Amino acid sequence: MAILRTVEELEALYGHPKGGAVFKEITFLNLHYRALDERTVALPDRPGNNRIDNLRNIVVDPRVSLLFIVPGIGETLRINGRAEISVEPELLASFAVDGKLPRSVIVVRVEAAYVHCSKALMRSKLWDASRHLMRSQLPSTGEMLAALSPEAIDAAAYDREAPQKLQATLY
Repeated sequence: MAILRTVEELEALYGHPKGGAVFKEITFLNLHYRALDERTVALPDRPGNNRIDNLRNIVVDPRVSLLFIVPGIGETLRINGRAEISVEPELLASFAVDGKLPRSVIVVRVEAAYVHCSKALMRSKLWDASRHLMRSQLPSTGEMLAALSPEAIDAAAYDREAPQKLQATLY
């Protein structure tokens, strides 16, 4: 099997980007991209399963890449940067929902930001409702968890309780 292993080999196969693919990458969030300041994105960490996989990754290697997708819109926004995990009380308070604070906030310092054209989402037909699966066509979360740990999870009970549990622990 022929495997590409270097940047030079990739560039020999694909060539170099041109036009908009080059100038669309900027080192800040312009007026179209931002709601805060031009160099920072803050993401509250809401309650979850406490695996903290992404937070562990950030502590070890702060380089992150974010992809913002808006339902029904083909273009996406990519932000690359370096992340920190903040527990600053004022920042936590700014993300309160119904009086509940996030446990931490991921603060990303923007190094590159750019819009992606809609080709990939168009090819995937992601927003085409006629191609969406019915939930019943795939195993339920309870079924998947029970298959991994049959003694620990009752699939039917998990699936029955999940909607109420999700609503109660959303924030």
